Amino acid sequence: MLVRKALTVPVELPVLPRALPARPASWFEPTDVVVIGSGIAGLTAALHLREAGLHVTVVTKVNIDDGSTRWAQGGIAAVLDPLDTPAAHARDTLVAGVGLCDPAAVDVLVSEGPTRVRELIKMGAEFDRHPDGSLMLTREGGHHANRIVHAGGDATGAEVQRALHAAVNRDPWIRLVEHALVLDLLRDADGRACGVTLHVLGEGTEDGVGAVLARAVVLATGGLGQIFAATTNPIVSTGDGVALALRAGADVTDLEFVQFHPTSLYLPNNRTAQQPLVSEALRGEGAYLVDGDGKRFMVGQHELAELAPRDVVAKGIHRQMLASGTDHVFLDARHVPDLAHRFPTITAYCLAAGVDPTVDLIPVAPAAHYASGGVRTDLDGRTSIPGLYACGEVACTGVHGANRLASNSLLEGLVFARRIAADITRDLPPQTDPVLADADPADLPEGGLAWTPQGLVAAAEPPVDLAARRRELQRAMTRGAGVLRSAETLAETARVLREVGTPPLPGRTAGWEFANLLTVASALVASASLRAETRGCHWREDHAEADDGWRGHLFPGLAADGTTTGTWEAMA
Repeated sequence: MLVRKALTVPVELPVLPRALPARPASWFEPTDVVVIGSGIAGLTAALHLREAGLHVTVVTKVNIDDGSTRWAQGGIAAVLDPLDTPAAHARDTLVAGVGLCDPAAVDVLVSEGPTRVRELIKMGAEFDRHPDGSLMLTREGGHHANRIVHAGGDATGAEVQRALHAAVNRDPWIRLVEHALVLDLLRDADGRACGVTLHVLGEGTEDGVGAVLARAVVLATGGLGQIFAATTNPIVSTGDGVALALRAGADVTDLEFVQFHPTSLYLPNNRTAQQPLVSEALRGEGAYLVDGDGKRFMVGQHELAELAPRDVVAKGIHRQMLASGTDHVFLDARHVPDLAHRFPTITAYCLAAGVDPTVDLIPVAPAAHYASGGVRTDLDGRTSIPGLYACGEVACTGVHGANRLASNSLLEGLVFARRIAADITRDLPPQTDPVLADADPADLPEGGLAWTPQGLVAAAEPPVDLAARRRELQRAMTRGAGVLRSAETLAETARVLREVGTPPLPGRTAGWEFANLLTVASALVASASLRAETRGCHWREDHAEADDGWRGHLFPGLAADGTTTGTWEAMA
């Protein structure tokens, strides 16, 4: 049995809420299973649960198509070529994960993945094909075989989202709740998850909340990229699921391993918004990286040069920017055949920014792209809290280790969503009653609420400028906890987090979302400051080499007083 060891977090972080400041639920809605999130993981889980005859409620933060799935460009990695093998796919995945992957989870991914992709095709997803009807497969960074299926050239995510959305629309027994921000997990007297509280725009008062009561809860809330100033994630990716799990006491791990995509389109006047992705599929078709003088700099740094795993390429670009004193490099795709037709989305992004990729070099820079860590699950998507499941980017299944292999993310969503549905249908208990806070609304302060370790208080007046605090948090995280980290930069980042986290944060939508950002950022900084080595996506300037003593997993958590804790579990 693996043993956890308590560690002392070396930086001082803000006091965080153990529950979001909200009034008691004013409405309740029952269902069999509530799925939080509407990307590939959430919708796939919902569809498979419906196949089993269960009633499903899907809760999504804005609209059904506003998550990360539709932004995925490159494709889905799966062994669909007779000359390829699951063992080869597993080897590439394990190499990219730098010793922290769970081999059993990787085996599940590569062995079940082809079937899940074929199921997606049967649902209506249309992938690019050769004239003879066979799937058109390409290669991406870290892969030693052509095993990436894609759609619309570089619009795979949009096609996957379209197909799943259409399938959901065909099923009247899937209840879709849009414009709903999930707040906290509900649990029964035995500690089992039995629903969630949430705020739905248009339901009740501005700060009123309701609850969906369910026999099982599935987190599929996506990523946390918005804790950084430059990210390829959409504006909704604020780590809500991970923050909920931390407040509930679920195991969360590997948060320090955030993959920075090497090549987002560099937009100097748009550094706090979502950065357009320049897919590595473009490098797979022959594009290469150059410095300001047009010289390639990845050759000699790795056997695959520009197609090395993403952490290697991101570090190579970052080193080049440091050496030249610039904030971007260039991607030369001028020689890629049929560029505009093969990569229409990237071409459109470039043209909108005033760059013609057929004749100009494309300015690129690393941006936060994917969280390899998250809410820890077993092979059936179960978390450490009975009745609570997680899949997709919010989860840490053990597949990605210290660095996700390209195009394994959409596959992970398909595979583990299906396993979650199977596990839930095998043993779904009756609905139980949640343990609700014993609070009389008449006893709560008028107006907005804020959380303190002592309980709910009136929100600070004058109103806190949360937009400014959010920007400062993002800038601090990018500066000190981004591609390059050290004890010094992480301590400075922690100082800024304490600053923006004081005074108490108000309730209502903007405050709830900022509290989630602050919670996830603090947990990440705690883990990054503890892991005194460089491994995968985690690059410590002051500990430049991997250390076998750190071959294991860090678990940030929240103590009863809102302070951030850390525990360590070595790998067997």
